[in-house]
Amino acid sequence: MAARDLASGTVLDPDDVAVRRFPPGSVPSGVESRAVGRTLAAPVRKGEPLTDVRLVSPALLAGYPGRVALPVRIADADAVGLVHVGDHVDLVAADPRSGTATHAAVDVPVLALPSPPTQTVGASGLTGRLVVVAALPGEVDRIAGAAATDLLSLVISR
Repeated sequence: MAARDLASGTVLDPDDVAVRRFPPGSVPSGVESRAVGRTLAAPVRKGEPLTDVRLVSPALLAGYPGRVALPVRIADADAVGLVHVGDHVDLVAADPRSGTATHAAVDVPVLALPSPPTQTVGASGLTGRLVVVAALPGEVDRIAGAAATDLLSLVISR
């Protein structure tokens, strides 16, 4: 279980995890006994069991058959603070040169919101904030292409 409150996107280290025994018959489904080194898909509270659906992994995609996990960088980091894991968003690609915008994807579920970096520019040298979405395989090329040339924004669709 979580040894302390942990943010979404945390890569678990041994200090983040506490081992506790559950009374017989009370073990939650999907408890992960090997969570160290895995990434949290959502925030967890101190004492909360670490289960398969709280960790970024193929099990996280089990709720979205036929989809793949795709990290995308959203230009406005503050806008990402408005969404939660499980929300559905549209990805809109805006061309800063022409001032036009098009939808890169519609109604994609948010799988994870990695913790924002402490600096204003990410390790990639880009600003904004990373969001992991569950995209259909046929959408990946369009989304990745838009991310390479345009500024991505999100619209909360449900």
